[in-house]
Amino acid sequence: MKRILFTGGGSAGHVVPNLAVMQELKGRYALAYMGTDGMERRLVAAFGCPYFLVNCPKLARSLSPRNLAIPFRLAAAQRRALGILREKTPDLVFSKGGYASFPAVWAAHRLRVPVLTHESDLTPGLCTRMIAGKCRYVLTSFPETANKFRNGRCVGSPIRHALFAGGRERAMRAYGFDGSKPVLLVLGGGSGSRTLNEAVRAQLDALLPRFDILHLCGAGNVAAAAPRGYVQREFEPEMAAAYACADLALSRAGSNTVFELIALGKPALLVPLERASRGDQLANARYFSERGLCALLRERELDDLPAALLRLYGSASVRTSLARYRAADGTNAVLDVIHELLD
Repeated sequence: MKRILFTGGGSAGHVVPNLAVMQELKGRYALAYMGTDGMERRLVAAFGCPYFLVNCPKLARSLSPRNLAIPFRLAAAQRRALGILREKTPDLVFSKGGYASFPAVWAAHRLRVPVLTHESDLTPGLCTRMIAGKCRYVLTSFPETANKFRNGRCVGSPIRHALFAGGRERAMRAYGFDGSKPVLLVLGGGSGSRTLNEAVRAQLDALLPRFDILHLCGAGNVAAAAPRGYVQREFEPEMAAAYACADLALSRAGSNTVFELIALGKPALLVPLERASRGDQLANARYFSERGLCALLRERELDDLPAALLRLYGSASVRTSLARYRAADGTNAVLDVIHELLD
């Protein structure tokens, strides 16, 4: 059985698409994962495959003394990754990007192991730009992104097929909603968003008369007070249920989440992360809003949140655009490229 080493981490956006692909490959190839002691380790543990810990340092975007130690820590991570790949001899390395993926890709290139990477965002991240030349293909979610690389290939966004299997009635019962009001799903990303959490909670008096709210707020972010119709979860392992009960969503603009919302036909108000960001989420949000597939609200406009959500819920044009949109099955497209290289 041929062996595939997956890598990527730092955020759920670098791990969840990997898991979507891994689920479809289970049993056909021997799968393993290389990442840091961060979120990816916890998420991959539930999948149940060998996990190789390589703590790669992350570059601080601001001037920081911590950056001075990066060359030494990175060299140690590269040596460890090289030793693991020499011992485990994978036939392919699949990277979903993020700083956690760099040692595995570097080691694979040294050992002449084929590498695939996938870039989710419209604007490629630093790691993708650094490793592109070491990869057989740079797979992308957006055609415009693929055009930036000589080896670029647009395949769409890998989406978990299980998300399409959620049953609304069962999900509504599980969360305690009676169907008398539309359900607003609030997504702040895998670690939660302090800005969105605070904005939603500050506006509960205005929102709850119109919506029931399912708020995925991130670890350690559950508020003590929970009025009727307001359900909180730190993390939802059954995202199919969360999506099934949602009539609309309030979300950050990470590409993977937005592609999921669009594929499931959920009208979304996107509030892109702008501070401490390279601008990728704003670019994603503008791309989709210009095509009529979502609404865009900037962080500085969050005082207008209730009105913006009501406008979105009543927008026939967004619902029509979503109904007409036909997204490529990114998961199957990635599988086709993997089979092309290994079979």
